[in-house]
Amino acid sequence: MLKLVPLFCAVAGAAALSTWLLMRNQSAGIQARVSQPDGPGMAPTENSVKAGSKLEHGKGTRSALTGTWPAFRGKDSNGICSDDVVLAKAWPTSGPRVVWFVEMGEGYAGAAIANGCAYVLDYNKPEKCDVLRCLSLGDGQELWRYSYPAKVKPNHGMSRTIPAVTDKVAVTIGPLCVATCVDALSGELLWTKDLVREFKATVPEWYAGQCPLIEGERVILAPGGDALMMAVDCKSGAVIWKTPNPLAWQMTHSSITPVEINGARTYVYCHKSGVAGVSADDGRLLWQSDLWTIQQATIASPVSLGDGKILLSGGYGSGALMLEIREENGVYAVKELFRLKPQIFGSYQHTPIFYQGNIYGVRPDGQMTCLDREGRVLWSSGKERFGKEGGGPYTLANGFLFAMDDNGLLTLIDATPAAYKKLAQSQILNGSESWAPMAIASGRLIARDLARMICLDISVLK
Repeated sequence: MLKLVPLFCAVAGAAALSTWLLMRNQSAGIQARVSQPDGPGMAPTENSVKAGSKLEHGKGTRSALTGTWPAFRGKDSNGICSDDVVLAKAWPTSGPRVVWFVEMGEGYAGAAIANGCAYVLDYNKPEKCDVLRCLSLGDGQELWRYSYPAKVKPNHGMSRTIPAVTDKVAVTIGPLCVATCVDALSGELLWTKDLVREFKATVPEWYAGQCPLIEGERVILAPGGDALMMAVDCKSGAVIWKTPNPLAWQMTHSSITPVEINGARTYVYCHKSGVAGVSADDGRLLWQSDLWTIQQATIASPVSLGDGKILLSGGYGSGALMLEIREENGVYAVKELFRLKPQIFGSYQHTPIFYQGNIYGVRPDGQMTCLDREGRVLWSSGKERFGKEGGGPYTLANGFLFAMDDNGLLTLIDATPAAYKKLAQSQILNGSESWAPMAIASGRLIARDLARMICLDISVLK
């Protein structure tokens, strides 16, 4: 593991230090609302989750900022922020202003932004519990935290999923595949489901990486086992529909992508042995294909390009595949359009972004790459690399790509097919394995490394 190197400038460091002291005092002042002792080695069943759960309240308050990034890959599931806040196209020597930062348990879980707050699923190693933390977007102070027992050992981190949040609920999937829903404002538990015990899901290697998807009043999950996919009522936890799983596919690290195919809402999900499409209306299995398989680890999610075209990408020598899904009279056909070798394009950890007719992503050698929709390389970043095996996260806002390498170096890139154009660069974190997906809303960018989360002001300074 790389050594930690202090890289904040004096001004940012002073601001960060004062924020850390604030967080320290705030954490010490949290008051427990409900608290029951955890039993040693307690398995995360529904009863034990409820019995061992704890809701604690802090001194934080909701920010007046109204922008949202309410789930994995943002509100449109495409990795793009659509806020109208104007972002800076250049940064001072010290980098973007540090708004706040907080210490985190070891992991790669990114934040969701909603209700003036940042929501993050953390892990408390000393107390052996998953912790959903609700932080003020304005200053990082904690409003509340909901925790439940989950005995997890470090295995390339522990937490790695992003909550899905509305103005009513926040839903998470913990490392051991426990799905939990709480009230988004109060943190009160609404329901919990152990996907392993209830649906015969299998905890993936390196723990769960799938992020929940909320559409309307339903949360969509892909447990595998007894249910390839299912829809659950957000308020009650009642299962609305379940998709059969005839090939016994199991959960992967990939997340569900909503796709419109011939006007029909479809949920697309990647498994080790293939990819499938499910009707959003009733959970019917519409199509299933083994054209795309990754035996080692399926992580990147499908990307919709419109017109029934879906880009799949991965690591471990898999490269990328473009599929075309056609429907006629209720019959679906899956066609391979082209494949790309990993030297041209692929994605170990993060999901590519489709923007204004072009595809942006970090391929296995760490180069940021731009493709057209036919798979032709328009440019790559050359000596500029964004993490070993494409580990660094990236997102897009205001026509800019925000891309970070493994060690917290953030680069601002012009999202144009013309050429690779770096606009600004700053070392925003001083830790290693900065792999968590980033979130952008209201001119704020939230990123993290293995042990710390930071919020930056990336808007045009007034």
